[in-house]
Amino acid sequence: MPTVVIAPDKFKTALDASSVAHAIARGICSVRPEIETVEAPLADGGEGTLEIILGARNGLRRRVSASGPLGEPLDVTIGLIHQASTAVVELATVAGYAQVPANRRNPLKTTTHGLGQIIRTVIETGLEDIILALGGSATVDGGAGMVQALGMTLLDAGGRKIVEPVAGGDLLRIHRIVWDHPPENLHNVQFTLACDVLNPACGPAGAARVFAPQKGADEAAVRTLECGLEHWAALLEHAGGHALRDEPGSGAAGGVALPLLAFTSAQIVPGVDLVGDMIHLAEKISAANLVITGEGRLDRQSMMGKVVGAVGRMARSAGVPCIALVGAAGEGADECLKVLDGYYTLDGPLEETAHRLEAVAARVISDHVVV
Repeated sequence: MPTVVIAPDKFKTALDASSVAHAIARGICSVRPEIETVEAPLADGGEGTLEIILGARNGLRRRVSASGPLGEPLDVTIGLIHQASTAVVELATVAGYAQVPANRRNPLKTTTHGLGQIIRTVIETGLEDIILALGGSATVDGGAGMVQALGMTLLDAGGRKIVEPVAGGDLLRIHRIVWDHPPENLHNVQFTLACDVLNPACGPAGAARVFAPQKGADEAAVRTLECGLEHWAALLEHAGGHALRDEPGSGAAGGVALPLLAFTSAQIVPGVDLVGDMIHLAEKISAANLVITGEGRLDRQSMMGKVVGAVGRMARSAGVPCIALVGAAGEGADECLKVLDGYYTLDGPLEETAHRLEAVAARVISDHVVV
């Protein structure tokens, strides 16, 4: 029996990854009902990562209180896996882009303070293994708000403690740091930082210049944020004793990894690799006749830590053809043909995404011999 593995990401603002996989499977079944479809929805560290990990590991959900990116109170879901020995925290649920109203999106004003509150709560329960999914943030504060909530004292040029939660526009105010009230067993905690991009924190490919405009920053704000990140990274590098700002992935989520890399046991991993390992994607692909992946937009970024690029590489390595279904194609989309055997665009309104995925999936199966 021929087998098609369906391994898409979400189509942002339209469908989550599981719904995308279901729609593609329906399209395949409509023309070739004898084909076995293996649905393997994915995430890259951004929105939806928590739910896919919990599904793959039969995890538990817990609710914790924290403040949002603009200081609003939130009730946030975290996950527990591996017999409740590992916590899974998705940054997007507490400091995510989707949580900020369109007219208030400004990374000069948003903070990761709530993320630090959640991490502190998790550590104080005795857990020493934390997976942080870092995609989908509304912030470019270099993780300063996070470590402030974790017990780091931030001092201004006059030696005064900065009391209010630090946002991206406050980084240049910080002149000295003292980590005087960390969680008691922080030194025992292992952080796995699941990133959706591999960009560095600073520079032309860094968090401010590449991603801040997507989060609502104008040109002046981008310059302020870049200067702030450079300044903050220098403080952390001096205190931690090693270089940080050029580390691949340190630019994810507005540079939130920087203080964790400086002061804790933390490693950066591509989020799609982490999730792929959890759902045994390589084994599924190696047994398939065809792989179908997908995401909302195919462009140059798709090859830099995103789902489509990772799935395409895995399929190419296994010698299995791979097709991508995407909402739209942008600049650099054809570069993805290095690992894809083709891509199809939906080219329709968001509300028709599911219907169009079904129709295009049927076309794929008609166009490609699957035996």
